[in-house]
Amino acid sequence: MAEAVLVGAGGRQVTVPTGLFIDNSFSPATRGETIDLENPATGKFLAKVAAAQVEDVDRAVSSSADAFKSTWRFVTPDKSRSLLNKLADLLERDAEDLASIEALDAGMLYRGSLTMSIPQAAETCRYYAGWVGKLEGRSMSIAEGMAYTRREPIGVCAAIVPWNAPLMITMWKLAPAIAAGNTVIVKTPEIAPLYAQKLAQLIREAGFPPGVVNIVCGLGQVAGQAQATCCSARTNLKKVTVELGGKGPSIVFADASWENALLHTTMGITVHNGQICAAGSRIYVQDEIYDRYVAEFSARTKDSVAGDPLLDSTTKGPLVSAGQKSRVTGYIQTALQEGNKLLHGADSYSIPSGGHFVSNTAFVDVPPVATIMREEVFGPVASIARFKTEEEVVGLANDTNYGLSAAVFTDDINKAMRVSDAIECGQVTVNMWGTINSNTPFGGFKESGFGRDLGQEALEEWTQVKCVKFSIVHKL
Repeated sequence: MAEAVLVGAGGRQVTVPTGLFIDNSFSPATRGETIDLENPATGKFLAKVAAAQVEDVDRAVSSSADAFKSTWRFVTPDKSRSLLNKLADLLERDAEDLASIEALDAGMLYRGSLTMSIPQAAETCRYYAGWVGKLEGRSMSIAEGMAYTRREPIGVCAAIVPWNAPLMITMWKLAPAIAAGNTVIVKTPEIAPLYAQKLAQLIREAGFPPGVVNIVCGLGQVAGQAQATCCSARTNLKKVTVELGGKGPSIVFADASWENALLHTTMGITVHNGQICAAGSRIYVQDEIYDRYVAEFSARTKDSVAGDPLLDSTTKGPLVSAGQKSRVTGYIQTALQEGNKLLHGADSYSIPSGGHFVSNTAFVDVPPVATIMREEVFGPVASIARFKTEEEVVGLANDTNYGLSAAVFTDDINKAMRVSDAIECGQVTVNMWGTINSNTPFGGFKESGFGRDLGQEALEEWTQVKCVKFSIVHKL
């Protein structure tokens, strides 16, 4: 099977297979279909990978079904636990290769991937390895005698992964699914799939039996549609978990620790160019400190070093694609046309070789009805507004169709508790932004989705409950 040779950080050479990973081997798509990938920092050709067709998805489903029925459902807990821990070891061993790949095809900063994304992926593997063999049911008395419940695997499961933090989010799906005893088919993002080609090599090296994990890249309207249809009511009813977008509020009260609030609110909209579902894109600042905050926010975010994300000197990588750049700049133009007050930014630029770069942009005094205050931009665009009272800002924070994540900054613990309880979203962080922990659940309210990744709660999504009842005849 063909391979792609990539030049990563420090000139290191990273070689990955380019085929579909089915039954622990790499193969071309049905009729040799491929997808051309580009480096978003340069706009130039990066690699060519196989593009799965409907027949390939069917082949992956059959492989996973056979693996579940014939081998995986009978594997002992110590074996599956060992495999997940081994995979975590391999992720850490090859972290520099994986970080180079995420920089080259997803535009992530190499240093950020190396220090955050990959360690979190390995941690998630180990966390769920610890859950293997520990899923418990309940015992109950019933009129006829007794009953008990047990959590059982669903069987063949599918995971469709986004492009913004692909390795980390893949492990959010793969690790609990495997720990619960399922087999998994991962559909990778067609604009940033190369991380998974490397991951597939590590899965095979770790010793997973063929078919337990299959990984396919393909266009969303082809491979993604085939996978979704297979897991929808068009075939038969399936259990579905969906983590969608967000329009996260960051609330800064006047009594907040100044440096800490600035650190986290600036990170919240600039890390990975704001291409994060939990991005703190709506920043509400209490009236007493508003003007001072706006001046300091601008000073800290308006300038950046845009360029090659493989270099440590780079502080801003590219957006993931030309399409994403067009989307983000479109929102900026809409904001200007609606009369929103620009603080800084609003320009897009390219390094000499032509990448998909957009400057950090911020608008101030943004009204609740503004498009950039209501819709998810998924880019480095901050909407800043002032508030006076606690009640007012809770209303502003909840005035959205989304409900994924929020951040609250205050040194008053009672206020922090009141506001956190009142905000309608799946995660609230206090005096920090965007923290992800393997042992805490992540997911949304409202149009931000349903179900949970991470934590013990994720295991509920990858299992089904069986109840067993016994009739017991008692002697008098």
